[in-house]
Amino acid sequence: MSRKITFLTLFLWLMTVTFPVIAQQKTDTTYTFRFVPQKDMFYVPWNGNDTELARLLECIENSKATIFDGKLPLLVDGYCNSLGGEAENLATAKIRANRVKSELITRAKIKEENFITHNHATGGDFVIVRLTVPAKETAAMDAEAEARRKAEAERLETEKRAEQERRAEEQRKAEEARLAAEKAEAEKAALQNTLAGTPSETKITNDYHLSLRANLLRWATLTPDLGLEWRICPSWGIAVNGSWTSWNWSDKDRRYALWEVAPEIRYYMGEKKAWYLGSMFKAGQFNYKISETGKQGDLMGGGITTGYQLRLNKALTLDFNLGLGYLNADFEKYEVIDGVRVRCGNETKNWCGPINAGVTLVWKLF
Repeated sequence: MSRKITFLTLFLWLMTVTFPVIAQQKTDTTYTFRFVPQKDMFYVPWNGNDTELARLLECIENSKATIFDGKLPLLVDGYCNSLGGEAENLATAKIRANRVKSELITRAKIKEENFITHNHATGGDFVIVRLTVPAKETAAMDAEAEARRKAEAERLETEKRAEQERRAEEQRKAEEARLAAEKAEAEKAALQNTLAGTPSETKITNDYHLSLRANLLRWATLTPDLGLEWRICPSWGIAVNGSWTSWNWSDKDRRYALWEVAPEIRYYMGEKKAWYLGSMFKAGQFNYKISETGKQGDLMGGGITTGYQLRLNKALTLDFNLGLGYLNADFEKYEVIDGVRVRCGNETKNWCGPINAGVTLVWKLF
């Protein structure tokens, strides 16, 4: 009997000594914040993040003094595995962890030194915040935490399966769309081949290699203009146009004379090769005397050209074209006194803007 009393007394004494130790053991309190795959923005109202944030803020408020003393750090783990490489995943995990910390710093006035942060390129797309706080009702809390962890794991697994099924469905639909587009393209090509009577691989987009050109706008101003174009291939051509005129009236007191040469290289675009872009160089001389003072000199410049060719029939085409660029004119002024030209000085002018325009009749030679 005395042994039983002694044993019971010893047992009660051991429980008295160890109970405070057990009561002071630490347990992790975990809060999970979920992120949209491949994104780093922290959406608080999304997918239960607001509830987790409210729980975490309440826990921080209850332990704020211990946290500020540095005895209870907040353990922050950022996760990302939805990007292509480990470096990208780690960088996104770091940004996600920082966004959650910024939210806590703003709302709970926590400082940066109160956090311990780790980032991971595996696991999922979320951020976990843990606080190691004194356990209360340890068994119940452990059971609740374990149930919560299991529920979270099941939810993540369900989301993962749903995401995999969604991606598989998207791939299936994309493959079906690709096959349908290829089938439609093949049917269109077959129909065109049937109508044209020639394979699409040998379809000729232009039916000439050398053509004679005449700018009708120049001819309308009594300035004869002729040129040639050599189509190296359906997409590229080299053209050269030349203009010349010499007119005088009022007993040769008035004069209009000009010659120009303008080589050009062109790139034709589109299925019909009707539109084109080009680069042009222009050089020439002029002698104008429309008023009392005449101007005689040289011009030189160049720029970019663009245009459209309208097919009239098998042999003829209209070429509508416009050139924009720069021209420099060096000339001397003169007056005619008793039939003798008297020089009045020199002048230089520069011009930026339209340098060429034409409605050109193209005659396909072969």
